[in-house]
Amino acid sequence: MIVYPWITTLTAIPVVGALLLLVIGERNKNLVRWLAIVFSFAALLLTLILWRHFDSASGSLQFQERYHWIPALSIEYHVGIDGLGLLMLLLSSIVVPIAIAASWKIQERVSLYFALVLLLQTCLFGTFTALNFVHWFTFWELSLIPAFFLIKLWGGPRRTSAATQFLVYTMVGSIAMLLAFLAIFLATKKFDFIELAQLAQSGQLMPAVIATLGWHHFIPQHVALMIFAGVFLGFAIKVPLIPFHTWLPSAYSEAPTGTTILLTGAMSKMGLYGFLRILFPIFGAQMQAVLTPLLWLAVATVVLSAYAALAQKDLKRIFAYSSINHLGYCLLGIFAVAKFTGGDMALTPEKYAAMNGVFLQMFNHGLTAATLFWFIAMLEQRSGGLRSLGDFGGLRKVAPVFTGLMGIALFSSLGLPGLNGFIGEFLIFKGSFPLVTWATALSVIGLMVTAIVILGIIQRVFSEPLNEKWLTFPDLTIGEWIVLVPAIGLMFLLGIYPQLILAFVNNTVIQMVQQLTF
Repeated sequence: MIVYPWITTLTAIPVVGALLLLVIGERNKNLVRWLAIVFSFAALLLTLILWRHFDSASGSLQFQERYHWIPALSIEYHVGIDGLGLLMLLLSSIVVPIAIAASWKIQERVSLYFALVLLLQTCLFGTFTALNFVHWFTFWELSLIPAFFLIKLWGGPRRTSAATQFLVYTMVGSIAMLLAFLAIFLATKKFDFIELAQLAQSGQLMPAVIATLGWHHFIPQHVALMIFAGVFLGFAIKVPLIPFHTWLPSAYSEAPTGTTILLTGAMSKMGLYGFLRILFPIFGAQMQAVLTPLLWLAVATVVLSAYAALAQKDLKRIFAYSSINHLGYCLLGIFAVAKFTGGDMALTPEKYAAMNGVFLQMFNHGLTAATLFWFIAMLEQRSGGLRSLGDFGGLRKVAPVFTGLMGIALFSSLGLPGLNGFIGEFLIFKGSFPLVTWATALSVIGLMVTAIVILGIIQRVFSEPLNEKWLTFPDLTIGEWIVLVPAIGLMFLLGIYPQLILAFVNNTVIQMVQQLTF
C-alpha cells in the first residue's frame, strides 16, 4: 500500500512558493506579498488536514515516510510526527502568516525577503519532522541561512554585528553537536533517533561508544557526559539557556520585527524540540546525573531574564528577555521530569502534568510572543520607528481598540487565568513542585518580576497622560482588526479549553515519560 507523502508535501509547499517569488522578482511587489500569504495559508491548511487525521489515541509516530538515502552511512529520509511534532508544525504554520503580515510594509527587495521567510518555514517543517540525524541536521543548519540574511539585509543600525553574533553562536553549538553524533555513529553505525533512543534505554549505547572509540583512560560516565555536553550545548544556545543567551537580545532588537516573530515564535522552539526529541530519550541518564546544575541554570534563566527585562527601555529588548524567561519555564519542566524518582508511582502523574505543561507553554509562548511583536511592528509603523517606553503614554485615549487587543496579549504573557498563557505555566509549576521543590519555589520570583514588567508596559505606554504628539495616533484599521482577531481569539479559546491541544499531545507525553529508565 502506497501512503501519500503528506509531510514531504507540506515541507515542499514553502519552497515552491519561495522559488515562484524569486521568479516574479520586483516587478509586482503586491503580487509577491499576496502569493507569500497564500503559500503560508496553504501550509496551514495542510497542517490542519494532518491535525484532522491524526490519531490522538496513539502516542506513536504517524504519517511516517522512510526511504534509503545513503545506506552505507545509515543515512535515510525518515520523517514522521507524534503529538509533539504535530504541535510544532501547527505553531510554525500559524507564526509564519503573522510574520508575513507584520512585514507587509517592507519595500526593499520584497521578493527576496518573503522568499527567505518561506524557505525558513521549510527548514522549520524539516526540523520538526526528520527522524534521522543527518536529515534533521541538514534542516537545522539550513535554517541559519535565511535567518542570517533576514537580519543582515533588513535589520537595524547594528544589524551586521547582530547577524554575525547569531550565526557564530549557533554554529559553535552545531559543531559541538555534530562531533557528538559522529562519535555515536562510529560506535553504533546508526543515525536514526528512534533506534539510538532504544539503545540508550537498554543501556547499550555508551558501552558501545567506549568499546569502539577506545577512550579507556576515561571512565564511561565521563565519556557519556562529554558526548551529552556537545549535544546539550547546541540546544542550550538555540533556546537559549542562560548563560548561552547573549546573542538573543541584539538579534531580536536589530532584526526586522517580522523576522523577530519568526525567531521567537518558531525558531526558539527548535531548541526545546531538540531537548524533547533527542536529548531527553537518548541522554536521559546523563541529564539525571547533572540534574542539579541543570536546574540551577533553568532557575537562572527564569529569574535573571525577568530582571533583565525589567531593566530595559526598548520594547523589543523587553520582550526578548521576556521570551527567555518564558522558555525557562519549559526547561524547568523538562529537567523536573528527568529527576530520578525511584519508581514512585505517586510522582508519575506529576511528570505527566509538567510535560503537558511544557508542550502547552511551547505553543502558547509562540502564539503570544508572535502577536506581541506584531503589535510592536504596528507601533513602529505609526510612530516612525519609535519603540521606547518613554516615547509613548496615554495611547488608550486615542487608540482604544489597539490598547484593548494588545492588552489581552500582554495579559496572556503575564499568565492571567482565562488566557492561554496561564494553563501551561500552571501545569509546569503543578508538576514540578513535588519533583524539584526548591527550583520551582525559586522560579516563582520570575513570575512576580514578569508581572511587574508587563504592568509597567501597560502603565507607561497606555495609561499615563497622553503625549501631545500622539493626538493623531491612528487606531487599528478594519483590516488590521480582522487579521488580529483570530490570534486573540485563539488565546481565549486555549485559555478556556486547553483540552483542544492536550487531547492530541497527552498520549505522546505518557509514552515519553514511560520510556524513561530512571
